[in-house]
Amino acid sequence: MTNRARLDAAARRRASPAVVFGGTRLVVEDIVGLAQRTRTARLSTDPAWQDRIRRGVDALHAHLAAGHPVYGVTTGYGDACVVDVPMALIEALPAQLTRYHGCGMGEWLDDEAVRAVLACRLASLAQGYSAVRPELLASLVHLLDHDILPRIPAEGSVGASGDLTPLSYVAATLIGEREVKYDDRLCLASDALAATGGTPIMLAPKEGLALMNGTAVMTALASLAFARSRSLARLASRLTALTTIALDGRAAHFHPTLFDAKPHEGQRDAARWIREDLSGSAEPPEARLQDRYSLRCAPHVVGVLVDALSWVRRDVENEINSANDNPLIDPETGEVHHGGNFYGGHIAFAMDSLKTAVANIADLMDRQLALLVDEKFNNGLPRNLSGATGPRAPINHGFKAVQIGASAWAAEALKHTMPASVFSRSTESHNQDKVSMGTIAARDCLRVLMLTEQVAAAHTLAVAQAVALRERMSPETSRLPGALRHWLDAVATRSPFVEEDRALEHELRAVRTWLADGGDLPHDE
Repeated sequence: MTNRARLDAAARRRASPAVVFGGTRLVVEDIVGLAQRTRTARLSTDPAWQDRIRRGVDALHAHLAAGHPVYGVTTGYGDACVVDVPMALIEALPAQLTRYHGCGMGEWLDDEAVRAVLACRLASLAQGYSAVRPELLASLVHLLDHDILPRIPAEGSVGASGDLTPLSYVAATLIGEREVKYDDRLCLASDALAATGGTPIMLAPKEGLALMNGTAVMTALASLAFARSRSLARLASRLTALTTIALDGRAAHFHPTLFDAKPHEGQRDAARWIREDLSGSAEPPEARLQDRYSLRCAPHVVGVLVDALSWVRRDVENEINSANDNPLIDPETGEVHHGGNFYGGHIAFAMDSLKTAVANIADLMDRQLALLVDEKFNNGLPRNLSGATGPRAPINHGFKAVQIGASAWAAEALKHTMPASVFSRSTESHNQDKVSMGTIAARDCLRVLMLTEQVAAAHTLAVAQAVALRERMSPETSRLPGALRHWLDAVATRSPFVEEDRALEHELRAVRTWLADGGDLPHDE
């Protein structure tokens, strides 16, 4: 990114309302805004909230002064909770936790995901139950402000006791250890902190555990998955409308009476979006009485995703706004509560369910694409949607390979719908003997989304080609609604009509990125 682009982006962030941590309920869009660097983070200035944070720390110190045992403060971790830690070693214990958990593997989380992780951990600690100092909260804000991104391996969490291993990379950054990404390069955490006016902190009793023993990674990934899934539902509806036009299908399948008779709200929404896109299009005079299921039942498929998103939002936002480490310190009463709020079961189930609903969208689009390219079912369109005419027509194969690729991506998306949450393992000397696998479920969901967006890119290029071919075949009856015409024009700027076969990989990638960013689609709030 150029200096000019950085300055412009920073100005836009300053002009947007800050995400305030402390005393206010956050929504998915707050996490996504911080992840995408369109929002800034700040701590609440409310004296009541600031006092709550200080009282939690004071309550912990009072327990220690009284000689009361506190898990992870005066004891070892996990199964070692029966091991007493001498007072002389209590201050060394938090950093020790960060170090032995530095064993993650796999790909690194991308920049958006890391920012979302920082935001979700900050949101949890700001609830005031974790007995962390204001300085630690300010240090997390510093990472977000200066875009100092811990290098977090994606693999190594079983989702209870939270995301211990990946979150150890956040804790390590705060104490100036391990590598981070800063200013588009890798460097030592201590160097990035020094370059931005920050300093490593020494973790106080319980602060290592508070940073690491929670659901921030799975919740961050779930927030990003939710945002991408919402635009996908609208996209599948638009592609259904365009496929209906390209195949000379029947708009009557989306009549409101049908969806009043089966009143799932998401199904109604999907049908309405399709009707709005088809408004003004001509009904073919000799259309089939009933189109095939991938058209006729499209609202019923998309509607499942739309309705699922309502409760997925509820559960993800409850997790964002939860205190999910252990133990919790009640700042009002001073009581210490040992429990299991680090268990990520709600996120695990939400992501297992969401990835299934999303994969069904991939399957739907793949079926519609298969109809478009097959001359036995596409109502007169050229075989494989080839745009070639004249003597070179026999050697052109149009979208044959694109359809094969889309089928492969859809199949892989469907394969990933195996629920992760049922694969609990007994770990850590049978202390963590029932775990959520929420982070694996969230990673699976993002993979399913990527594959589904690839299918969507293939479908988008193919349906744009199909509509153009239909209009070329019947220019006298062509009547494309304005919203669809405008959208297809936007597609054409990224991938023009395929007259002669060409490699489409780069165009597919560009369209996938555009679609994942919203694809210029309308959206309902």
